[in-house]
Amino acid sequence: MSTPTTISLAGVAKRYRGTTALDGVDLSFGPGITGLLGPNGAGKTTLLRIAATVLAPDAGDVRLLGRTLRSTEALHDVRCRLGYLPQEMGFPRTFTGFGFVDYMAVLKEWTQRAPRHDEVRRVLALVDLDGLATKRVRTLSGGQRRRLALAQALLGEPSLLLLDEPTTGVDPEQRVALRQVLSRAGERSTVLLSTHQTEDVEALCDRVVVLDRGRVRFDGAVTDLVATATGKVWLADGPDPSARASWRTGTGRHRNVGEGAPAGAEAAEPTLEDAYLLLLGDRARAEGVAA
Repeated sequence: MSTPTTISLAGVAKRYRGTTALDGVDLSFGPGITGLLGPNGAGKTTLLRIAATVLAPDAGDVRLLGRTLRSTEALHDVRCRLGYLPQEMGFPRTFTGFGFVDYMAVLKEWTQRAPRHDEVRRVLALVDLDGLATKRVRTLSGGQRRRLALAQALLGEPSLLLLDEPTTGVDPEQRVALRQVLSRAGERSTVLLSTHQTEDVEALCDRVVVLDRGRVRFDGAVTDLVATATGKVWLADGPDPSARASWRTGTGRHRNVGEGAPAGAEAAEPTLEDAYLLLLGDRARAEGVAA
Protein backbone atom coordinates (compact mmCIF):
# COMPACT_ATOMS: atom_id res chain seq x y z
CA MET A 1 0.00 0.00 0.00
CA SER A 2 1.51 3.33 -1.08
CA THR A 3 2.09 6.14 1.40
CA PRO A 4 -0.14 9.18 0.73
CA THR A 5 1.69 12.32 -0.40
CA THR A 6 0.93 15.41 1.66
CA ILE A 7 3.41 17.80 0.00
CA SER A 8 4.71 17.60 -3.57
CA LEU A 9 7.25 20.09 -4.92
CA ALA A 10 8.28 19.77 -8.57
CA GLY A 11 10.94 22.09 -10.00
CA VAL A 12 10.25 24.69 -7.32
CA ALA A 13 12.44 27.79 -7.52
CA LYS A 14 12.53 31.06 -5.59
CA ARG A 15 14.82 34.06 -5.84
CA TYR A 16 15.22 37.16 -3.68
CA ARG A 17 16.81 40.19 -5.35
CA GLY A 18 19.07 38.06 -7.49
CA THR A 19 19.85 35.49 -4.76
CA THR A 20 18.62 31.96 -5.37
CA ALA A 21 16.85 30.55 -2.30
CA LEU A 22 15.51 27.40 -3.97
CA ASP A 23 16.85 26.08 -7.26
CA GLY A 24 14.59 23.57 -8.99
CA VAL A 25 13.74 21.53 -5.91
CA ASP A 26 11.90 18.22 -6.34
CA LEU A 27 10.64 16.76 -3.05
CA SER A 28 7.60 14.98 -1.72
CA PHE A 29 6.58 14.26 1.86
CA GLY A 30 4.06 11.97 3.48
CA PRO A 31 3.08 11.16 7.07
CA GLY A 32 5.92 11.09 9.59
CA ILE A 33 8.61 13.55 10.67
CA THR A 34 11.24 14.85 8.27
CA GLY A 35 14.13 16.99 9.50
CA LEU A 36 15.48 19.85 7.40
CA LEU A 37 19.14 20.72 7.88
CA GLY A 38 21.42 23.17 6.09
CA PRO A 39 23.51 26.30 6.60
CA ASN A 40 21.84 29.69 6.99
CA GLY A 41 20.59 30.73 3.58
CA ALA A 42 20.27 27.13 2.38
CA GLY A 43 16.55 27.52 1.61
CA LYS A 44 14.98 25.76 4.60
CA THR A 45 12.79 28.67 5.72
CA THR A 46 11.79 29.45 2.13
CA LEU A 47 10.71 25.85 1.62
CA LEU A 48 8.60 25.96 4.78
CA ARG A 49 7.04 29.30 3.86
CA ILE A 50 6.03 27.95 0.44
CA ALA A 51 4.55 24.83 2.07
CA ALA A 52 2.69 27.11 4.52
CA THR A 53 1.19 29.11 1.59
CA VAL A 54 2.86 32.27 2.94
CA LEU A 55 5.07 32.53 -0.14
CA ALA A 56 4.49 31.67 -3.79
CA PRO A 57 7.30 30.07 -5.81
CA ASP A 58 8.71 31.81 -8.86
CA ALA A 59 8.63 28.54 -10.81
CA GLY A 60 7.53 24.95 -10.37
CA ASP A 61 4.45 23.16 -9.14
CA VAL A 62 3.25 22.79 -5.55
CA ARG A 63 0.58 20.41 -4.31
CA LEU A 64 -0.48 20.46 -0.66
CA LEU A 65 -2.92 17.99 0.88
CA GLY A 66 -3.98 16.95 -2.62
CA ARG A 67 -4.74 20.52 -3.75
CA THR A 68 -2.97 22.67 -6.36
CA LEU A 69 -3.87 26.03 -4.72
CA ARG A 70 -5.15 27.46 -7.97
CA SER A 71 -8.35 28.72 -6.40
CA THR A 72 -9.28 30.70 -3.33
CA GLU A 73 -11.34 27.74 -2.13
CA ALA A 74 -8.36 25.36 -2.36
CA LEU A 75 -6.09 27.82 -0.57
CA HIS A 76 -8.64 28.29 2.20
CA ASP A 77 -9.06 24.53 2.64
CA VAL A 78 -5.31 23.92 2.92
CA ARG A 79 -4.75 26.77 5.38
CA CYS A 80 -7.45 25.37 7.67
CA ARG A 81 -5.70 21.98 7.70
CA LEU A 82 -2.12 23.02 8.36
CA GLY A 83 -0.23 24.31 11.37
CA TYR A 84 2.74 26.64 10.93
CA LEU A 85 5.37 27.82 13.39
CA PRO A 86 7.51 30.50 11.71
CA GLN A 87 11.11 31.19 12.69
CA GLU A 88 10.04 34.48 14.25
CA MET A 89 6.52 35.11 15.45
CA GLY A 90 4.98 38.41 16.39
CA PHE A 91 2.72 38.50 19.41
CA PRO A 92 0.10 41.06 20.46
CA ARG A 93 1.93 41.52 23.74
CA THR A 94 -1.11 42.77 25.64
CA PHE A 95 -2.78 39.40 25.09
CA THR A 96 -2.66 36.63 27.64
CA GLY A 97 -1.31 33.28 26.53
CA PHE A 98 -4.85 31.91 26.38
CA GLY A 99 -6.08 34.98 24.53
CA PHE A 100 -3.39 34.69 21.88
CA VAL A 101 -4.04 31.02 21.10
CA ASP A 102 -7.79 31.65 21.19
CA TYR A 103 -7.33 34.49 18.71
CA MET A 104 -5.39 32.15 16.38
CA ALA A 105 -8.18 29.56 16.72
CA VAL A 106 -10.74 32.19 15.66
CA LEU A 107 -8.63 32.91 12.57
CA LYS A 108 -8.81 29.20 11.79
CA GLU A 109 -12.61 29.51 11.96
CA TRP A 110 -13.25 27.76 15.25
CA THR A 111 -16.49 29.67 15.63
CA GLN A 112 -18.12 27.79 18.51
CA ARG A 113 -16.78 29.17 21.75
CA ALA A 114 -16.98 26.15 24.08
CA PRO A 115 -15.21 23.60 21.84
CA ARG A 116 -12.72 26.29 20.78
CA HIS A 117 -11.80 27.03 24.39
CA ASP A 118 -11.48 23.31 25.09
CA GLU A 119 -9.04 23.04 22.20
CA VAL A 120 -7.04 26.07 23.36
CA ARG A 121 -6.71 24.52 26.81
CA ARG A 122 -5.65 21.21 25.24
CA VAL A 123 -2.77 22.65 23.19
CA LEU A 124 -1.60 24.86 26.06
CA ALA A 125 -1.39 21.75 28.22
CA LEU A 126 0.56 19.93 25.49
CA VAL A 127 3.33 22.54 25.69
CA ASP A 128 3.11 22.78 29.49
CA LEU A 129 1.73 26.31 29.55
CA ASP A 130 -1.68 25.62 31.06
CA GLY A 131 -0.47 27.05 34.36
CA LEU A 132 0.55 30.30 32.65
CA ALA A 133 -2.53 30.75 30.44
CA THR A 134 -3.62 33.95 32.20
CA LYS A 135 -0.17 35.58 32.06
CA ARG A 136 0.41 38.41 29.61
CA VAL A 137 2.60 37.41 26.67
CA ARG A 138 4.99 40.27 27.45
CA THR A 139 5.76 38.70 30.86
CA LEU A 140 6.71 35.30 29.43
CA SER A 141 10.31 34.22 28.86
CA GLY A 142 11.66 33.62 25.38
CA GLY A 143 11.33 29.87 25.76
CA GLN A 144 7.76 30.20 27.02
CA ARG A 145 6.82 32.40 24.06
CA ARG A 146 8.33 29.79 21.74
CA ARG A 147 6.17 27.11 23.31
CA LEU A 148 3.14 29.41 23.00
CA ALA A 149 3.88 29.79 19.30
CA LEU A 150 4.06 26.01 18.98
CA ALA A 151 0.71 25.65 20.78
CA GLN A 152 -1.09 27.68 18.11
CA ALA A 153 0.47 25.51 15.39
CA LEU A 154 -0.95 22.39 17.08
CA LEU A 155 -4.55 23.64 17.03
CA GLY A 156 -6.91 21.09 15.56
CA GLU A 157 -4.32 18.33 15.14
CA PRO A 158 -3.39 19.56 11.65
CA SER A 159 -2.72 17.13 8.81
CA LEU A 160 0.39 19.16 7.93
CA LEU A 161 2.65 20.65 10.60
CA LEU A 162 5.47 22.99 9.54
CA LEU A 163 7.94 23.95 12.26
CA ASP A 164 10.83 26.38 11.86
CA GLU A 165 13.22 26.11 14.84
CA PRO A 166 10.56 24.93 17.31
CA THR A 167 12.94 24.37 20.26
CA THR A 168 14.99 27.59 20.00
CA GLY A 169 15.41 29.07 23.48
CA VAL A 170 13.69 26.10 25.13
CA ASP A 171 15.49 24.54 28.10
CA PRO A 172 16.68 20.89 27.86
CA GLU A 173 13.91 19.48 30.06
CA GLN A 174 11.18 21.17 28.03
CA ARG A 175 12.89 20.14 24.77
CA VAL A 176 12.56 16.49 25.78
CA ALA A 177 8.88 17.03 26.60
CA LEU A 178 8.27 18.74 23.26
CA ARG A 179 9.92 15.85 21.46
CA GLN A 180 7.24 13.60 22.93
CA VAL A 181 4.52 15.95 21.65
CA LEU A 182 6.05 16.10 18.16
CA SER A 183 6.62 12.36 18.07
CA ARG A 184 2.91 11.78 18.64
CA ALA A 185 2.05 14.37 15.99
CA GLY A 186 4.22 12.50 13.48
CA GLU A 187 2.15 9.36 13.99
CA ARG A 188 -0.89 10.98 12.39
CA SER A 189 0.42 13.96 10.40
CA THR A 190 3.13 15.09 8.03
CA VAL A 191 5.67 17.08 10.03
CA LEU A 192 8.51 19.13 8.53
CA LEU A 193 11.00 20.22 11.18
CA SER A 194 13.73 22.75 10.43
CA THR A 195 16.18 23.04 13.30
CA HIS A 196 19.72 23.90 14.36
CA GLN A 197 19.62 20.97 16.76
CA THR A 198 20.91 17.83 15.02
CA GLU A 199 20.09 15.91 18.19
CA ASP A 200 16.40 16.79 17.67
CA VAL A 201 16.54 15.35 14.15
CA GLU A 202 18.38 12.26 15.36
CA ALA A 203 15.83 11.75 18.15
CA LEU A 204 12.64 12.44 16.19
CA CYS A 205 13.09 11.92 12.46
CA ASP A 206 13.23 8.88 10.22
CA ARG A 207 14.11 11.05 7.22
CA VAL A 208 16.40 14.02 6.78
CA VAL A 209 16.76 16.46 3.89
CA VAL A 210 19.96 18.53 3.73
CA LEU A 211 19.74 21.73 1.69
CA ASP A 212 22.66 23.89 0.58
CA ARG A 213 22.46 26.95 -1.67
CA GLY A 214 18.89 26.09 -2.58
CA ARG A 215 19.60 22.54 -3.70
CA VAL A 216 19.06 19.15 -2.11
CA ARG A 217 22.39 17.65 -1.02
CA PHE A 218 20.95 14.63 0.77
CA ASP A 219 17.49 13.08 1.05
CA GLY A 220 17.10 9.82 2.89
CA ALA A 221 16.97 8.00 6.17
CA VAL A 222 18.75 9.58 9.12
CA THR A 223 20.56 6.28 9.67
CA ASP A 224 21.82 6.33 6.07
CA LEU A 225 23.30 9.80 6.48
CA VAL A 226 24.94 8.81 9.79
CA ALA A 227 26.36 5.70 8.09
CA THR A 228 28.31 7.88 5.64
CA ALA A 229 30.54 8.90 8.59
CA THR A 230 31.40 5.32 9.58
CA GLY A 231 35.16 4.94 9.91
CA LYS A 232 35.66 8.70 9.70
CA VAL A 233 35.36 9.62 13.39
CA TRP A 234 38.04 8.82 15.95
CA LEU A 235 39.27 9.76 19.42
CA ALA A 236 42.80 10.89 20.25
CA ASP A 237 44.70 12.62 23.00
CA GLY A 238 44.97 15.75 20.86
CA PRO A 239 43.70 17.26 17.61
CA ASP A 240 44.75 15.24 14.56
CA PRO A 241 46.23 17.40 11.76
CA SER A 242 44.64 15.10 9.18
CA ALA A 243 41.13 15.74 10.52
CA ARG A 244 38.73 18.19 8.91
CA ALA A 245 37.46 19.14 12.37
CA SER A 246 38.55 18.39 15.90
CA TRP A 247 37.32 19.42 19.33
CA ARG A 248 38.02 18.61 22.94
CA THR A 249 35.34 16.53 24.64
CA GLY A 250 34.32 16.52 28.28
CA THR A 251 36.62 13.56 28.93
CA GLY A 252 39.64 15.61 27.90
CA ARG A 253 40.15 13.66 24.69
CA HIS A 254 39.67 15.07 21.21
CA ARG A 255 37.01 13.95 18.76
CA ASN A 256 38.36 14.04 15.22
CA VAL A 257 36.30 13.94 12.04
CA GLY A 258 37.92 13.48 8.65
CA GLU A 259 38.00 11.52 5.42
CA GLY A 260 39.28 8.45 7.24
CA ALA A 261 40.69 7.47 10.63
CA PRO A 262 44.47 6.88 10.69
CA ALA A 263 45.68 3.30 11.13
CA GLY A 264 45.42 2.23 14.73
CA ALA A 265 43.15 5.11 15.74
CA GLU A 266 40.41 4.56 18.30
CA ALA A 267 37.21 4.59 16.28
CA ALA A 268 34.17 6.44 17.62
CA GLU A 269 30.52 5.84 16.82
CA PRO A 270 29.45 8.53 14.32
CA THR A 271 26.57 10.90 14.98
CA LEU A 272 24.33 12.88 12.66
CA GLU A 273 26.37 15.96 13.50
CA ASP A 274 29.56 14.21 12.30
CA ALA A 275 27.93 13.15 9.05
CA TYR A 276 26.46 16.60 8.44
CA LEU A 277 29.85 18.19 8.98
CA LEU A 278 31.48 15.81 6.51
CA LEU A 279 28.76 16.42 3.93
CA LEU A 280 28.97 20.22 3.99
CA GLY A 281 32.53 20.72 5.26
CA ASP A 282 33.60 24.33 5.76
CA ARG A 283 30.04 25.69 5.44
CA ALA A 284 28.89 23.52 8.32
CA ARG A 285 31.91 24.35 10.50
CA ALA A 286 31.47 28.07 9.94
CA GLU A 287 28.03 27.87 11.54
CA GLY A 288 28.84 25.67 14.49
CA VAL A 289 28.39 22.41 12.56
CA ALA A 290 24.64 22.01 12.84
CA ALA A 291 23.27 25.24 11.37
